[in-house]
Order: sequence, then structure tokens, then C-alpha cells
Amino acid sequence: MQSLQDLYRFSQTLSYSEQVMPTLFIGHGSPMNAITDTVFSQNWHSLGQSLPTPKAILVISAHWLTKGSAITAMDFPETIHDFRGFPQPLFEVSYPAPGDPALAVETQQLVQPFDLHLDHDWGLDHGTWSITRHLFPQANIPVLQLSIDYYKPLDYHYQLALQLRELRKKGVLLIGSGNMIHNLRLLSWDQMENNYGFDWAIEINAVLQQAIVEYDFKRLLDYEKLHPHISLAIPTLEHYIPMLYNLGLKDKKDELMFFNDAYVGGSLSMTSFMYYQ
Repeated sequence: MQSLQDLYRFSQTLSYSEQVMPTLFIGHGSPMNAITDTVFSQNWHSLGQSLPTPKAILVISAHWLTKGSAITAMDFPETIHDFRGFPQPLFEVSYPAPGDPALAVETQQLVQPFDLHLDHDWGLDHGTWSITRHLFPQANIPVLQLSIDYYKPLDYHYQLALQLRELRKKGVLLIGSGNMIHNLRLLSWDQMENNYGFDWAIEINAVLQQAIVEYDFKRLLDYEKLHPHISLAIPTLEHYIPMLYNLGLKDKKDELMFFNDAYVGGSLSMTSFMYYQ
């Protein structure tokens, strides 16, 4: 993994296209990254300092699963504390970013013939605010969430992302928030801070990165064939699907940068990447 200093220096040298916003896939890991000074949260902060200021942010979070696709469309989305068993300070976090109902409607029209429901109930879950509060701590940029229709095949999400790509040209920062490898049942609690990955996790993470570098979407879509132990890395799909959106958002002119390429507790990969011009 890049050191904080290396990532900061590199991010400060980036010059971005004025016409096309970057797009990020972020391994968000534990909700505690929202309030603790970890290398991951430090890197999110450093990266946020280098990014062009977006007109709005649209996040595909692993923690909003629906039947049918939806987008938040309220003026002021609620900060949702969608977890339990964590310290009280985490429940006291508020990320009071405004919403953007007009952008929600524009997105709904943009992705036709996909049926996108305008939602006024959900808000921002920790898959969103745990990272945006480090990227953009002033909470002064409109933030929307796009749900994951968990009843659709993987290709549906990729095809929907192709329709969303136009938003990058409209100043919208699109973020997929999940984890490439995510198995909480197998976490080694005595190896939470040592960048420790099980052998199978390291192998699968390398296979995933190679497919991303080669833009081999078909291989990632047929993820069950990637590795004999893939079910250990991806026991369920909600944290994997946000990454597929970023692949669909990729433009042929994009450069690729990986960051936070590390492991937590053996069975969780924090590997993240950015497409940018």
C-alpha cells in the first residue's frame, strides 16, 4: 500500500480534465473509519484535497439494497446509522450535506429505459458518509445515493452504469462504496491492524486487480470462475456490486490509480481505485 506521504504527493501532482469528473471505487471497511485516524481515512482526506470540486456526488453504497432501483430525491437527506454495537460517538455523527432533487429527476430521465424510483425516505448510510466526511468534510456539496437492486443480475448494474457515465461530464463525482473482498465471518480479530490477509484473500485480490487493469469485465461478471475459493472472498454480492458500477463508468481515455491496497483481519480488502483524465 502507498504510504500516506506517497499518496499525498502523488495526488497533488494530478491534473484533472475540466470536462470529465473522476470516478472512485472505495473500500469503506468498518464504520469506525469515519471517526478514527486510520491510514485509510487519512488517504481519503488527502485524495479529497486533490479532487476537483464536484457539483454533486452520487454514491452507490453496499448498504442500500432494494427491489427495483432508486435514487434519493430529498432536499436534506438524513444521516443514517445503519449498524449496531459500535461506540456512541459513531451514532452521534451527522453529515448534513444537502440533496439535489433536480439532479435526481435528471438522472431518472438520463437512464431511461431503466426504471429509477425517486426515493424520499432513505438518506445517507454509512457506506456514503463514512467516506464523504473525509473527502469533503465541510458537507457543502449535494450528495445523493443510488440503491442496488439486489434482485437483478450483475450485468444489469453494469448496463445501468453505462447510462450514468454522462453524469461525469456534468460535474458529478460518482463513487462506488463497498469492498472487493468482504467476509466478516472469517475476520481474524487479532490481526486487525497489521495489513494481514489470508493467502486466498491476497491471491483473489491480485486476480481482481489484474482484471480491472485489463478492463476484463466479462471475467469480473463471471466472478464465480475467478478462483477456487472465490466464495470465501465474495460470500454475498452487496459489497462487490458497487465496483461493477465503476467499471461501467470508465471512459476509454481514463487513467487508473489504485490506493488503500491493504487488508484488515485477513478477510477484508480495502483496495480502492480511481479512474481519471
